[in-house]
Amino acid sequence: MVIQADRQARCVPYGTEELAYLKRRDKQLAPIIDAIEARGHIQRPMDDDLFCSVVHYIVGQQISTAAQKTIWTRMQERWGVIDAGRLSAAAPEDIQSCGLTFRKVSYIQDFATRVSSGEFDLEAVAHMPDDEAIAALSGLKGIGTWTAEMILLFCLGRPDVLSYGDLAIQRGMRMVYRHRAITPQLFAKYHRRLSPYGSTASLFFWEVSHGVIEGLTDPAPKKKAGNLDD
Repeated sequence: MVIQADRQARCVPYGTEELAYLKRRDKQLAPIIDAIEARGHIQRPMDDDLFCSVVHYIVGQQISTAAQKTIWTRMQERWGVIDAGRLSAAAPEDIQSCGLTFRKVSYIQDFATRVSSGEFDLEAVAHMPDDEAIAALSGLKGIGTWTAEMILLFCLGRPDVLSYGDLAIQRGMRMVYRHRAITPQLFAKYHRRLSPYGSTASLFFWEVSHGVIEGLTDPAPKKKAGNLDD
C-alpha cells in the first residue's frame, strides 16, 4: 500500500478481542494463530488516503511490486501530492511516461475526473456498508471486486473482509482446513464462522499461504498465482 516515508505506517489493526474470538470459534485455526503470533504480531501497512489507494491499485495491476513502487515514485516526483485535481488535469502522455499503459492511464483519469466533478463521492463511499462500498468501487473502470475488497481492508480498515477472489486466501484456507478446493459453499461457511473478524482471519490465511507453518502443505494441485479480478 501507499506509505508516507516521513510518518509511521498505519497497520491493519487487531488485538486480543479478535484473536480470542477467532480461536474460540475455530479450533482448526486456533493453533495456527498461536504459532504465528509466537513469531510476532502481523504488520500489514494501510493507506491513509482513499483516492491514492484506488490509483495505487490500478497502477499495480498485473505488474510486480517492484515495478509498482517504481511507477508510484515517478508519479510522486512528477506531481508531488497525487490527487484528483492534478491527475484529471494532466496530459495523458505525462502519466503514461511514468511507466503506465494507455489503458491504465484512461482508468486513472476517468476516476480522477469523476472525483473532481463530484460525480464519484469518496467521502460517501468511506461511510457506506461493505456491500455498497464494494459495489461503488467495483463500478469504477479498472476496479474489480477483489480490488474493491482490498481497498476496504487496507485503506478503510473494515473488520470483516475475507475475499473469495483472493487466491492466496483460498490457498491458506485449503492448508488450514485440508480441502483440495474451497468451493463458494465452503467459503461461505467459514466466513460465517469467522465473522465479524474476517479481516483478521485474512491476515493469518495469507501468512499460512506463504509457508510460515513448517510442514503445512497445500492439498490442491499447484495453480498459477493471482487473484480472480486480475
